[in-house]
Amino acid sequence: MIRIAVTIAGILILAGCTNLPGAASPPPSGAPLTREGRESRQVLDLIAYTQKVASLQAEEQQRELNASSQIFSKDRGAYGRVRLALLLSLPGTAFSDDARAIGLLEPVASAETAASSPMQQFAGLLYAQITERLREQRRATQFKEQLDALKDVERKIMEREQARPR
Repeated sequence: MIRIAVTIAGILILAGCTNLPGAASPPPSGAPLTREGRESRQVLDLIAYTQKVASLQAEEQQRELNASSQIFSKDRGAYGRVRLALLLSLPGTAFSDDARAIGLLEPVASAETAASSPMQQFAGLLYAQITERLREQRRATQFKEQLDALKDVERKIMEREQARPR
């Protein structure tokens, strides 16, 4: 949850930077949004959506996952991929699947264009965070296996000591 909050705070900070001098100004009210503006809005909507889903009960979260899966099956674009990946990467859910989330994000995060879009940047951020979390989980598993092996060696030494005649 802390990582999600940090991610959200970072995105909101970046979104706030668009109002700095020299940054692109928002279109006048009533004017159509640019592609970048539309994607920025979608990223903010995805963040709000993820916050909402994180606070739901398990049954409601599962319904949201099913709805996002259906959206993705109809439209395999960046928005659907990131939406589903966000849900799959929510920690503490019964359906958490970081490996699948990485698979969904990878095409968006690694897409090569002259200028990264807001959705690509957000996907890249999520991809990096989930990849790091998976790396940390692998390291924790390795450490646990090493600890178990050391405990096994210690147990065998103790058994030998006890079996020795005095």
